[in-house]
Amino acid sequence: MIGRLKTFHARAFAVAFALGAAGNAQAEVSIPGFELVRTSPVETTLGTPDVRDAVVVWCQMIDQARETIDFEQYYVAGKTGEPLDNVLASLEAAGRRGVKIRFLMEEKGLANSDEATLARIKAIPNLTFRLLDFGKVAGGGIIHAKFFVVDGRDAYVGSHNFDWRALEHIDETGLRIDDKRIVGQMRAIFAQDWLAQERLAQGLPVPELRTADDRSDERRPAFLLASPGHFDPSGLGDSEAALPRLIAEARRSIDIEVMLYAATARDGGPYRVIDDALRAAAARGVKVRLLITDWSLSPARLPSLRSLAAVPNVEIRVIRIPEASTGPIPYSRVVHTKVMTIDGVTAWVGTSNWEGGYFDHSRNLEVVLRNRKMAARIEALHRQAWTSAYAKGLEAAIAERPVPTH
Repeated sequence: MIGRLKTFHARAFAVAFALGAAGNAQAEVSIPGFELVRTSPVETTLGTPDVRDAVVVWCQMIDQARETIDFEQYYVAGKTGEPLDNVLASLEAAGRRGVKIRFLMEEKGLANSDEATLARIKAIPNLTFRLLDFGKVAGGGIIHAKFFVVDGRDAYVGSHNFDWRALEHIDETGLRIDDKRIVGQMRAIFAQDWLAQERLAQGLPVPELRTADDRSDERRPAFLLASPGHFDPSGLGDSEAALPRLIAEARRSIDIEVMLYAATARDGGPYRVIDDALRAAAARGVKVRLLITDWSLSPARLPSLRSLAAVPNVEIRVIRIPEASTGPIPYSRVVHTKVMTIDGVTAWVGTSNWEGGYFDHSRNLEVVLRNRKMAARIEALHRQAWTSAYAKGLEAAIAERPVPTH
């Protein structure tokens, strides 16, 4: 199996080279300004050959950089011989040719990172590495966003962590973006968080940027949302405020795929913003299909999951990815994708889990596309996982395995 995987990655990079040489080559699943990107766990039936793989896309973007690359990530974790090595090699080459690289990482992410990967990143020429304790900015929470911006013109955001497992053993979905407005907004978010790190390092407070939600973008065919809203640059919509409004637009269907869901916060308190919106949609006849992972089946989350599942027009399924043939790999073999589609016309691709602590206190980004083509393809991703052999009803999934302690 290992030999086949190496062959796959060799083929993938041959494709990346060919695409780079072609210059204007297009992926099949793209619309003006946006390309859908995905990684499916190896040894599963969840492959999507029409959607380019994140390793290919990331390396192509980095290899095309000429001036700057800005990364904002939760943590970093590599493993020799795995796909992230190719991404790191591309970053090293970019640094050597004079590209200025800034890498901002969540300080709490050190616990999930490995020293060798941290050392390799810090040693890249022309790279400045900083740690930010985002909880000191927003009164709790972390940098949970996973994004980078190249030359101020090309950007990536999605569920992938900067982790070798995310590029091979985890179901992940994201977007490559060259929409000028949204790339500019992502640059502004990075600049805000980079400055926040500087202020904290100097012992200075980080002031809130605004007190009101900005809804001006929500009629656009594509717009960016971010959290927490008080620390979003001007012109950006607040994810926590916008999500219930989007759910309220639904007339027929809402399909959601997310790793964690609960009507509680990580500290155990209530968090009903999303749950109430979904219940209201179901009450007016909208079919809500919520796909979560077995990592959601913790004692704290089960009561709210069972309560929501009992609502007419709501169906919850749980997906579990089998272990790899090479044996158990910690913190992998899971669906980490965070997407939603509404009525087959609106798509949401983001970085947040759907429970308290993410939309209210942590740095996260979400892209909303009012586009039938992209919504249809993301809806098909949901359907593929929903109908797969890996998905079961909530009660069947609870009965099948011990409750995890994640």
